[in-house]
Amino acid sequence: MDYNYLAQLLFPDITTTPEDMEQRFPPRQLPEGAKVTRFAPSPTGFLHLGNLYGAFTDERLAHTSGGVFFLRIEDTDAKRAVPGGVELIIKTLASFGLEFDEGAVIDGDKGAYGPYRQSERAEIYHTYAKKLVSEGKAYPCFCTEEELEAIRAKQEAEKLNLGYYGEFAIWRDAPIEKIEEKLKAGEQFVLRFRSEGSIENHFKFNDQIKGDINVTENDIDHVILKSDGIPTYHFAHAVDDHLMRTTHVVRDESWLSTLPFHIQLFKALGFKLPKYCHTAQVMKLDNGNKRKISKRKDPEFAATFYREQGYPAAVTREYLITLLNSNFEEWRLANQTAPIEDFKFTTKKMSVSGSLFDMDKLGDISKNVISRMSADEVYDGVLEWAQQYDTDFAAKLADNPDMAKAVFAIGRGGKKPRKDIARWGEVKAYMSFFYDDYFTVDSVELNFDKADIKAALSGFLATYSPTDDSAVWFDKVKAVADGVGFASDMKAYKANPSAFKGSVADISGFIRLAVTGRQNSPDLYTVMQILGEERVRARINNMINSL
Repeated sequence: MDYNYLAQLLFPDITTTPEDMEQRFPPRQLPEGAKVTRFAPSPTGFLHLGNLYGAFTDERLAHTSGGVFFLRIEDTDAKRAVPGGVELIIKTLASFGLEFDEGAVIDGDKGAYGPYRQSERAEIYHTYAKKLVSEGKAYPCFCTEEELEAIRAKQEAEKLNLGYYGEFAIWRDAPIEKIEEKLKAGEQFVLRFRSEGSIENHFKFNDQIKGDINVTENDIDHVILKSDGIPTYHFAHAVDDHLMRTTHVVRDESWLSTLPFHIQLFKALGFKLPKYCHTAQVMKLDNGNKRKISKRKDPEFAATFYREQGYPAAVTREYLITLLNSNFEEWRLANQTAPIEDFKFTTKKMSVSGSLFDMDKLGDISKNVISRMSADEVYDGVLEWAQQYDTDFAAKLADNPDMAKAVFAIGRGGKKPRKDIARWGEVKAYMSFFYDDYFTVDSVELNFDKADIKAALSGFLATYSPTDDSAVWFDKVKAVADGVGFASDMKAYKANPSAFKGSVADISGFIRLAVTGRQNSPDLYTVMQILGEERVRARINNMINSL
């Protein structure tokens, strides 16, 4: 077989060579040890937790080594593409704080190694496909769907491995005359890789996460170009990762089954194999049993869930690093205010068996992260979220930013800041009583005589002044307690509770319920200072009148 003749026959319009491509996409000039990683989604517009898990791994590997993190869009399957899918992916990733050094952008490309959309790289793929044919490493296959189905049926009946290989690879060694005949008749073909592997052969392979694994050679003649000339993922990723100079490929462990074929492809193309990092699947406890987190069962599987619920980007980032590296939590305890970029990320600390997703833990981390934010940062984050998901609340925040920031400043700062907020979606409920339109009084059973409650509230109003500092304010509350037969001294009350109608804590509870409408709230003195005298008096009077 004259393979050069066959290559020219199949690709008459391809005049570029692999050498041309090597010159067009030269090795990157980066510091020694710098890693080049890529996030390469399909433009479906849907990103899930697994995507984020891999993307954060890519980003950390690149940016902790002084390398490059780029975005490639794998859009060779037009059926899966959705209008605006690329824009949605880019915006979603940006909302999690994932910024690319180069790659596809909304209106084109940024960087010297593009095009970064596979649909625009046909000439590049065909150049290398022609090379493989010219070296006898790939061949055209004219099998019909019926013929392939017949092969599969025979293999199933004889309980053989499924696939196009060995005696079933009927076009593998077809004579050139037969191929020319088919081409002249205008019949379509796929291009298949000629595998020289055997499933009898095994070898060890070092994965950057899983360590040494046993691999069985591939013996299937997989398709590398479809009948429309579009490459399969396997072929396209090999060509792209080489020419874009990717050093580390991060992907889900479900791709391990394709590893033998990918190793073959890189070798056949004469490319250096990148280091593979196969991430374990994210797991979740369900009735005490671990299972893979699911698109169908778990809303938190979708990347949009975190934005919709109002988890700040910094929170999702911190939680994912917790899942990714087992030593991160220990580091965070010792470095509570340090930026996450200071953490030494490594694939050696990634889970081999699967990280466990825990919503409660996400909430705890979110409270910690938000507690370290300034009042201005919280305000900006809540406002941005509310402008998309609760426009009425957003309007109220924007109408009086000073009041909102004063609310967010309560208990903020210091060694033990308050941790009331776990996500922006909770903020409206947390601070609703500051807005008269949202203000309601919880239905609470007060086990005290109504006359005593009225007397306590009226006594407080008689001496209340917004100019009092917190110490004077509380002294007045204690005086009210004494005046209605409640203990102003908690030690005295605990020593002999039957001697009193209640304690100063109960008096504060009456005032709190009247002013905030709830039994629990941030510091009551500060709340009243923010609300102002007029609204405080109006609410307490409303409580008195309702009793």
